[in-house]
Amino acid sequence: MNSTIALFLLQDGVINGAIYALLGVTLVLIFAVTRVIFVPQGEFAAWGALTLASLESGATPGTALLLVVLGVSAAVVETIRERASMRPARLGVMAVRDVAMPIALLLIVSTIAPTKPALWLSVLLTLALVVPLGPLVYRLAFQPIADATVLTLFIAAIGVHFAMIGLGLIFFGAEGFRNEPFIAGVFPLGPLMFKGQSLVILAATAALLAALWFFFEHSMLGKALRATAINRLGARLVGIPTRATGRIAFALAAAIGALSGTLIGSLTTISYDSGFIISLKGFVAAIAAGLASYPVTVVAAIGVGVLESFAAFFASAYKEVIVFSLIIPLLIWRSLVTAHHDEEEE
Repeated sequence: MNSTIALFLLQDGVINGAIYALLGVTLVLIFAVTRVIFVPQGEFAAWGALTLASLESGATPGTALLLVVLGVSAAVVETIRERASMRPARLGVMAVRDVAMPIALLLIVSTIAPTKPALWLSVLLTLALVVPLGPLVYRLAFQPIADATVLTLFIAAIGVHFAMIGLGLIFFGAEGFRNEPFIAGVFPLGPLMFKGQSLVILAATAALLAALWFFFEHSMLGKALRATAINRLGARLVGIPTRATGRIAFALAAAIGALSGTLIGSLTTISYDSGFIISLKGFVAAIAAGLASYPVTVVAAIGVGVLESFAAFFASAYKEVIVFSLIIPLLIWRSLVTAHHDEEEE
């Protein structure tokens, strides 16, 4: 290996690490607010890429119908579960939000998709379809057991992962797709050559991380999420609706995941089950940060991307093993430096 090859490997590692950073940050966000280790975060990325690919091909994406199915399911489940205390006004809100709006969006997308809309419009439609899926997943799977132990929530997340994989296969099929890049062409920078899409990924990652910092530091909603993360019971006692904060956290996760999917869809082939591996690499970074620190998660994610890139050069057959083996010393180190206590005593 010479310095030029090392620079190219470092470049690839940083670009991949930027995506892992976004997914890792969302894992930390969801865990901090809801205590859910959300294993299937990568499915939102896969659904985002596949939705955009469907729109680019002129087909109605499966997420349009999936949104209707989950919306109706959430409305029916909540109506049955809360039938004794359900007010007509709440029932009307649910009918509009969970049934009428998804159906209207399905009709709009079905009309626009055959025209093969411009890329910017396709991305907006992708976000409009995927982002609402986050709160729906939370309402169906996690809101009823929000006060359960972390282990119980983790087991539920595993079940949600398999459910989302199955839904992805049903609504998108087994075929993989690639998206059109946001910016085509290659741009020289010293000895390196950057794809236009790579530059978009780096810029979008920096912008999203800056936006998240501003959101949590300078907005009332962000501060409410931080309060819920610090003390869920205390936040509830001072009037913060913790159920709503969980939905917001999942909406943010779905938005970041969907946007990540649209960014990476032109660099690699994405299929219905591609999100899991991508999410696991973000999970390694989140574990390195103790599922608590956003800056450490970002730095660790870049490190994971660089390690993966160099591992692919020296031992391509074992690159996944090398990356995922990182989690073992990280868990041992975290176990040694973290104070232990029973969850029931919190």
